[in-house]
Order: sequence, then C-alpha cells, then structure tokens
Amino acid sequence: MSVSPLRVREMLKKELRQIFRDPRLKRVIFIPPLIQLIAFGYAVNTDIKNTATFVVDHDGSRDSRELIDAFTSTGYFRVVARSQRAADLVNALDGGDAAVGIEIPVDFARTLPTRDGARIQVILDGTSSNSATVAQGYTSLIAQRYALERAAAQGSLPSGGVDLRMRAWYNPELKSRVYNVPAVIGLLVLLLSLLLTALAVVREREMGTLDQLAVSPLSASELMLGKTLPVVLIALMDLCLITAVAILWFGIPMRGSFLVLLLASLLYITAGISVGLLISTLSRTQQEAIMTMFLFLLPAIILSGFFYPISSMPRFFQWLTLFNPVRHFLEIVRSVFLKGGGLDILWPQFLALVVMSAAVLRLAVFRFRRTIAT
Repeated sequence: MSVSPLRVREMLKKELRQIFRDPRLKRVIFIPPLIQLIAFGYAVNTDIKNTATFVVDHDGSRDSRELIDAFTSTGYFRVVARSQRAADLVNALDGGDAAVGIEIPVDFARTLPTRDGARIQVILDGTSSNSATVAQGYTSLIAQRYALERAAAQGSLPSGGVDLRMRAWYNPELKSRVYNVPAVIGLLVLLLSLLLTALAVVREREMGTLDQLAVSPLSASELMLGKTLPVVLIALMDLCLITAVAILWFGIPMRGSFLVLLLASLLYITAGISVGLLISTLSRTQQEAIMTMFLFLLPAIILSGFFYPISSMPRFFQWLTLFNPVRHFLEIVRSVFLKGGGLDILWPQFLALVVMSAAVLRLAVFRFRRTIAT
C-alpha cells in the first residue's frame, strides 16, 4: 500500500495533540533538557579551582613564601593550613582536609641559586585520579614558571636549553565546559528521541488503541511515520533551544555552520528514534520499555568518549565504539562548535551515521510491521 501524505498528516496531528495534551509529557519535552544542560554545564567540570592545599614550610624564607604566593595567586590552589611537621600534612590528606600537600625543605633558599636548583615535594590525593593529574600538571608548570622568572630577575637565565611556548588552539583557556557542553547537547537529544519513541507503540498497546490502528485504513508505513515524525520535530525544537542556551548562556563558540549541525542532527535523531521504535516493539509495558532504553543508553554514553577518552580504552572497546552513533555525533558537534569543521572533514562520521541509521531503521520497520500485523 502506498503512503498517503493526507493520512500521514492527520496521524501527525493526532500524535502531536496526544503529546501536548499530556501535561507530564510537555514538562518532559522542554523543561528537563534545559535543567540538565545547565546542571551538566556547571557540574561536569574537570577544571580545578581553589583546591585545598596544606603547606609545610621548613625553610620559612622570603623565597619559600614567594613560591607559595605563586601557587595561590593562580586561583588553582588555596592554602587551608600550615605546619612545620610533615606528619600533619599526611593527616590532612588522610582526613580529607586537603587534596594537595606542598613540603618545602629547610635549605630551599640556599639551594635555589645553585646549578642543581632547589627541590620541593608535592603530595596529591590520588583517590580522584583525574583531579590529581590536572593538579600535578598545574604544580609543575607553576614551579617551572617561578624558577624561570626568578632566574630572569637575577640575570642568571641560562643561554641554552629549550624555549617552550605553548598555545592551545580551539579552546585557548582550556576550559572543560567548552568541551563538555556541546557533547551534552548530543546526549539530551538522544535521551529525548529514545524516550518519546520507546513509549510510542507500548502506550497504544496499554491503552487498547493499537488494535484499532491495526484495522484502520492506515498502512504500517503511515503508522510508523505518524509515530516518528512528531518526535523528529520535537527533537529539532529542543536542539535549537538547548543550542541557543549553550551559545548565549555558557558562551560556547559556534565556529561552524549550523546547517552542518542540523544535517548531522537529523541523521542522529533518525538513529535514535529507530532504536526507540525497536525497543517499543520489543516491550510489553512502558516500564519495560524505559528499562530497556536505559540498558542501551548507559553503555552508549560510556562508549561515546564523553566521560573517558576513547584512545585510553582497551583495543576491543575502541573498535566497539565505531558502532556507537553517539561517538560519531559527539565528534561532529564538538568539531562544528569548536573547530568550524564541515562535511569535507567530517564525512567519515556522517557516513557512519547514515549506515547505522539505515540499518537500525530497517530492522525497526520490520519489527513494527510484525507488531502491527499480530
């Protein structure tokens, strides 16, 4: 049976009325994505600021005080306590009162001008490995900068060596928010697409209207289009809304083309609603559909590169991420926002989304037709 645009339009109107008539669904569609974007934007932050620092200064000289000032003036470290005993530093780390400990030896000022230089000890709380790694990098750079500035002030800067000048492209201030917020957009769009589509057929079955739709003049293709097109429209509306919040509220730069982002989002949403429709046809109740949805969602997020770099995963899981549409969309959205990437650069990710969307959609259509027929 051919697809009738008139019947699809009427089915589309019916689904939109049903969605917006339910006050719970209206709240789920627009309010939670904004709240989640703001919460993720502020909470998912790997930058360190005002890190509690315990100082043990055995030297007590002007040089040692200037070194501590060099640490605190950056805003990364905040001295919460001082002592002359190394045991107090260990107790502060054990009790969680400090995350970083700095111990300056008694001969710091005397050995600082020598050829070998002075040594200090920095002890980090490694229970949070990511924060400890970031803090370790900051302490190393601050100590090196202090030594170079002091040597330059005394006119003893060596003539040889390496002049290292670092510059970060795309995110000059290295703010984790700039990297994370675009990825949150992808997660929220996927969550919305899965949630609305996974409940589509199950809700009709529980309400007893699925049999009525099965005997109606509507074909299976028209029914499927009527169930999925409203989700596409709502997902695109939410995409525009949360993208505007990301740009205007968080100040995330948009260096690429919005049309490229829109095209990638259409492919991504198609993959999401296909998975959701497949879940809907496999589930008997709405609770079962929601549980199955999260069974897919959590591994997809973990294997997307959102929380952990894909390059640090075992080889098997690196290959497994290639079959994850979330990974490819996050690469696209980050590149469009931060690098201004276009189709000439991102075509492998677009191709992967096309292939996965087509494959999952074909399977979902097959299952949907069988569900309607039975």
